Amino acid sequence: MSARLVFAASAAALMLSGCLAKTALDVVTLPVKVASKGVDLATTSQSEADQKRGREIRQREERLGKLQREFDKLQGQCLEGDRRACERQSSIRAQIDGITPTVP
Repeated sequence: MSARLVFAASAAALMLSGCLAKTALDVVTLPVKVASKGVDLATTSQSEADQKRGREIRQREERLGKLQREFDKLQGQCLEGDRRACERQSSIRAQIDGITPTVP
């Protein structure tokens, strides 16, 4: 019985020393993990920057298309003599001219 007790105690000591070593390693490496996570959050990867740029370009293209459709619709009204449509069309043309250089 005492041999079993000695074996169990030595096995428990070995297992606990592994746990303590693992815990000590976790405690030591924790500041490094926290710092690297902070750097990851603070910086933008190239793929994230590319996705953001692509999203912005698509939004400008959508806006340009919407303005162009509205411009075309107003052109018919302007030709029919609607003065407000002509003024609105002029305003939309200025917006289109402003957006066009930013769309590849």
